[in-house]
Amino acid sequence: MGKYILKRIGYMLIVLFILSFLMFILYTAAAGDRAYVKAYEEIKSIKNLTADQRQKLFDETYFKYQCQYGTEKNNKIVHYLRWMGLYPYYNGNFNGLLEGNFGYSDFYRTDVINVVKEPMKNTIFINVFATILALAITIPLGIRCAVKRGKLGDKTMQVLTIIGYSLPTFLISIIFIWIFCSLLGWLPPYGMGTPGGQYTGMKWFLDRAYYLILPLAVMTFCSLGGMTRYVRASMIDALSMDCIKTARAKGLREKTIIYSHAWRNALIPIVTLVVGWFLSIFSGSVVIEQIFAINGMGKIMITALQSGDNDVILLMQMFYVIIALGGNLVIDIIYGLVDPRVRVNK
Repeated sequence: MGKYILKRIGYMLIVLFILSFLMFILYTAAAGDRAYVKAYEEIKSIKNLTADQRQKLFDETYFKYQCQYGTEKNNKIVHYLRWMGLYPYYNGNFNGLLEGNFGYSDFYRTDVINVVKEPMKNTIFINVFATILALAITIPLGIRCAVKRGKLGDKTMQVLTIIGYSLPTFLISIIFIWIFCSLLGWLPPYGMGTPGGQYTGMKWFLDRAYYLILPLAVMTFCSLGGMTRYVRASMIDALSMDCIKTARAKGLREKTIIYSHAWRNALIPIVTLVVGWFLSIFSGSVVIEQIFAINGMGKIMITALQSGDNDVILLMQMFYVIIALGGNLVIDIIYGLVDPRVRVNK
């Protein structure tokens, strides 16, 4: 198992470097020459200079910013290696991602890590919590529908899941806001906490949880349709296998057959879906964060794209790539645990 994991991590690192290089080339090409823009903004307000003096001052300032951004060499590979922290800058120092330098945000006028730290915590929290809630509901519900296939309860759930699966996220959000905020007045429509509230400890946690109930409910509801139907379909296939018929012929209890035999066989295709679905929630949460005014990565990402904040965009894309690669590693490991036919010891 250890050798297998190390092997997969090695593959992940290769893919990570390839994807990060492609993203770096694309986004830096789209962003243009930052050093040129900075130098131009710095000297344009300086008065009483001749054309030669202005040009000389511009060249010096331009070179200064090129050295700062590591672009004084006209070589994209060198620029990328400096950004990663694998090649020294003009002053001989290494100062890239591997050294903990995640860049500088021109829009927010601060280090990128200060920009994304709090939004990243919020996004990870709501996504992980929504995933746990959705799995806690969809797995028992899907198993129940498969066991009671064709009954009234199963048919009712099929209709409801199709409706939930078909509705877009923003429409479900509007419906939930209308019901729970406008009609019932139970929950706040947006925000991360009580305006002006200076809470600490448990009061802060309860206030934050109160404001996140509605977006978490929307994210969970949006996930129920597809996941429930997939669990149901996998369980129906598993229950029709010959080994299940043999278990019943041996006189095993129905609960043992369902949860010890059928569920384990049904879990194999579900693993891929669950991890992939978890990764897709991160991109889907962009809509939720915008609707409910949550200070998350989706909001920061949209602002960075609109303002051309290159370092913020690159760091957030790297985060999503690492999450995706880590998810694939988790899938491979879980396959080895739930399916004895998969060998992970080589």
